[in-house]
Amino acid sequence: MPRLRINGDVRDVNVPPDTPLLWVLNEQLGLTGTKYSCGISECGACTVLINGEPVLSCGLPVSEAEGVDIVTIEGLHGPVADALRNAWIAEDVVQCGYCQPAQLLTAAALLSTNFNPSDEDIDAAMSDVICRCGTYQAIRKAIHRAAGEIRHEKK
Repeated sequence: MPRLRINGDVRDVNVPPDTPLLWVLNEQLGLTGTKYSCGISECGACTVLINGEPVLSCGLPVSEAEGVDIVTIEGLHGPVADALRNAWIAEDVVQCGYCQPAQLLTAAALLSTNFNPSDEDIDAAMSDVICRCGTYQAIRKAIHRAAGEIRHEKK
């Protein structure tokens, strides 16, 4: 039985080891913020953080998720998360909202190591998450805003 550390909690799940992590999150644990879209690790809607790095959960067998720290949108907390949420609202980023959990997690991974990203840094970091509504400019602007807030609070 796989044992997972998700959002700080250890959970035993009774699934075959080849079950995609996404299905475990959504169906076994009720963590529905991680979205299913393409199912082939192409769109990024299923992004979670594993040991702080964005990973596409629809193609990751649960057996490969044991012994790591998994963070879903439900578990994204702290100053970086707060700055991003504030910036997302201030910049009115969300349209349909489907990709936003993945966008926020990916942006959090970027800002956890780079408090002053360039446009190129943001574009590279965010390139694995597709936004059907095309809000890429607003996302970039929000990340810059959040980075500024984080830098200001670090002073």
